[in-house]
Amino acid sequence: MSNPPAIAFMTLGCPKNEVDTDRMRAAVSASAFRVTDDADQADVIVLNTCGFITDAVEESVSVALDLADWRDERPGRRLVVAGCMVSRYRDALADAMPEADAFVPLADEPHILGVIERLTGHAPQAFAGPARTGGSVSEYLQISDGCFRSCAYCTIPAIRGPYRSRPFDELTEEARLLVSHGARELVLIGQDTTSWGRDLPEAIGVTGLVRAIASTQGLAWLRLMYVQPDTVTPELIETIAEVPQVRHYLDIPLQHASPRVLKAMRRTGSGEAFLALIERIRSAVPAMVLRTTFIAGYPGETEKDVDDLAEFIAEADLDYVAVLPFSAEEGTEAAGLPGQLPEEEKAERANHIRELADGIAAARAMRHVGEVLDVLSLGSDPEGQPVGRWSGQAPDVDGYVMLDRDVEPGRIVPVRISASYGVDLEGEVVT
Repeated sequence: MSNPPAIAFMTLGCPKNEVDTDRMRAAVSASAFRVTDDADQADVIVLNTCGFITDAVEESVSVALDLADWRDERPGRRLVVAGCMVSRYRDALADAMPEADAFVPLADEPHILGVIERLTGHAPQAFAGPARTGGSVSEYLQISDGCFRSCAYCTIPAIRGPYRSRPFDELTEEARLLVSHGARELVLIGQDTTSWGRDLPEAIGVTGLVRAIASTQGLAWLRLMYVQPDTVTPELIETIAEVPQVRHYLDIPLQHASPRVLKAMRRTGSGEAFLALIERIRSAVPAMVLRTTFIAGYPGETEKDVDDLAEFIAEADLDYVAVLPFSAEEGTEAAGLPGQLPEEEKAERANHIRELADGIAAARAMRHVGEVLDVLSLGSDPEGQPVGRWSGQAPDVDGYVMLDRDVEPGRIVPVRISASYGVDLEGEVVT
């Protein structure tokens, strides 16, 4: 092969997987291998998979099998399957998926260059380089990995291990790096972001970290995702209210409102307690945008539990709600609980809750018609429509603002909102 092999990356799953992929891409970029976004030009594709729930695993397998056809189109091509699915099913994958040339669990992703060298026979000649490639106007900054909680339905501790906070200096340096590469917004992620620092000797705490990252020169917006309800402290709310760069936005996964179901999930709280929390948040920061996630059809969930959840959603008046039907994951406590519901019933309950929540979210979005909102330009979508996000829309999950003219990506411009479509907005750039 006259030229060094070209490596392409594909990512499935959550933002944490996107960060993992970016780290592998950065390692490849700082080597003699070439990085390409064109699969047709690639000699190796690294597929970073999701293994959180069964549907995600099935999608990962399906994409891997499609890529096996890509590999067979040209001699010498290689397929690497990496990420959460590999960590979860590593013992079974070699026999179940002979189409892949290598499997790389999460713990081995830092050694991706060695895997590619073995497959291609090409020495990578690694150079000193940054830990991330960045380059987008909005970037995820993963501040922790793993989880210390024991939610009965969740596979994360088994896949990603115990909770581990990343060091303060490492995070502030990575924040500076991403902003220097063009990021205007940083989104803090982790399985439990506001527990950051609980395992570190320094008594900084997540609010100290937030204030430090917010002070990064050139950073316009800072956003918090994956904030567990029992970690929303007065200090955190005060920090969000006081620090200009921190968006008035919180993603708080509640999972249910019935205390009985929450107890079966090995979680705390109740609809009453969550409403009180929402009241405290909105009293301190009236413009706070709130996103959450619910699971419908949990084992033993009754029709009254569903009614209680629906009543809570109506009263909470949330901006964005994701609803998933319960998935009985192998190896979890919840998979063995009595009262498992038929798949059709779980789907019906999830759809019922989702329709209610979507109607509330659309009504809240409609309230912005006539307002002037600051919008971060993202450039144009694949159809050529100029789009952006206002500060109440997180990347990838909360919709867009459609603009009436082209705006340079990364610019934050005032936009008068003229219409809403579900949670998407439309507006005119104010000159």
